Amino acid sequence: MKTIITALNNSGVLQVTLDRADKLNALNDTMLGELDEVFTEAGRDPQTKAILITGKGKAFCAGADINRLAEANPMSGYEFAKQGQAVFSTLENLAKPSLAAVNGFAFGGGCELALSASLRIASEKAQFGQPEVKLGVIPGYGGTQRLARLVGKGRALDLCLSGRFIDAKLAESWGLVTSIAAPDQLIDDAHTILNNIITMAPLAIRSLLTVINQGFDLPLNDALELEASHFAMTCGTEDKNEGVNAFLQKRSAHFKGK
Repeated sequence: MKTIITALNNSGVLQVTLDRADKLNALNDTMLGELDEVFTEAGRDPQTKAILITGKGKAFCAGADINRLAEANPMSGYEFAKQGQAVFSTLENLAKPSLAAVNGFAFGGGCELALSASLRIASEKAQFGQPEVKLGVIPGYGGTQRLARLVGKGRALDLCLSGRFIDAKLAESWGLVTSIAAPDQLIDDAHTILNNIITMAPLAIRSLLTVINQGFDLPLNDALELEASHFAMTCGTEDKNEGVNAFLQKRSAHFKGK
């Protein structure tokens, strides 16, 4: 049985809905495999311009499958972590914009999935947390690293050491999410954000995602060199000529990704 639902709209936004509502959309092997296939294909598909990820029911994703964790030993635990990390890294490194529309609980692996997206927005009912310490383990799908990079070391330590949950309002104040929506408005808001992004120059978007993601962990001089190289590359595109001409002519630009 499929654990996710996908739908590509006419604008090129691929909506990926986690569909294990009876299990609070917990990540099992099947779901991770399906997500990996969907993200990989989205990266190759020229019709897919952006990805929207959300959950069905009252949870975005309540975390990894506890049954598998119960069986984990040091060797299988390492494989368990590497599997999730690989899937989420595929999403993060697609060079296509992605947005997690967090409709409810985003705990453990669910929070880590949201962290892997380019952007995050939240329903007023959303909650976030990394409660792995309560189970005697630590986050294994990137939570100790992406969370600290996004909200700072101190706040990441707060969530991971306490295992506590925070609501959407606090998540927004921390910069974990960029905006909050009423539950029935969340998906519309997500589409509005992505529809705006995909009107921009596709090659510039690709370069932005690459430079920010890769440059964040580089020494400043190396990151600036990476930025200069991508700036130079975009200067040689038809989209740059279109964007500049449209600005000078006071009209809307029509980018072609060339």
